[in-house]
Amino acid sequence: MFISIKKRTIVLFLCALVCVGSVIAFFCVKEAGMPAVKYTIVIDAGHGGIDGGAVGKKTGVTESEINLEYAETLKEICEGFGMRVVMTRKDMNGLYNPLAPNRKRSDMEKRRQIIEASGADLVVSVHMNAFPRASSRGAQVFYGLDNERGKALATSVQSVLHKTTDYAKSAAKEGDFYILNCTPLPGVLVEFGFLSNAEEERLLVSDDYRHQMCYAVATGILSFYEM
Repeated sequence: MFISIKKRTIVLFLCALVCVGSVIAFFCVKEAGMPAVKYTIVIDAGHGGIDGGAVGKKTGVTESEINLEYAETLKEICEGFGMRVVMTRKDMNGLYNPLAPNRKRSDMEKRRQIIEASGADLVVSVHMNAFPRASSRGAQVFYGLDNERGKALATSVQSVLHKTTDYAKSAAKEGDFYILNCTPLPGVLVEFGFLSNAEEERLLVSDDYRHQMCYAVATGILSFYEM
């Protein structure tokens, strides 16, 4: 009888500790504003290293530089929504092997490897656009070839951008991009705007506009998951 009572006391004591620990953890998470992680996404900052991409005509900003800034802001917002984020590029360096005969191929293959090892649910590749006709402007979202879930994700993201951002395109487009076609995961390539358009370039380099655009993309991702 003594052993039985002692065991019961120990069990009750441990249960009490678990309950207290759960309550403390709940309030700590609630106070910190950090929701439980539900999804993992890969955020890919396009270009990098010797591949600077497009160049702003007024500010001289390179696409690789601004892509990284947008990717980092999107990461912060997505993590605030409770997502786990894996970045392909974390600095201004390229992902290629410097000794590779084809650095572009080496760079893209490294991105594919990161995606495959990430355990991610989807991929978002961050880019800026450019076109010889300076009047061209507006955010455009692309999805991979024959990827229906990618199309649904792109449609969701494009819809939010169109509703919240001037000149954003109304419909997502299918695109033949390696970063989207190298994986069966739903993925989007977001061209946030045109560095070749002087007015849009001015907006793209501003902090407020960057946060607005990234918040719209994150909202589109959440809407896709809700569907």
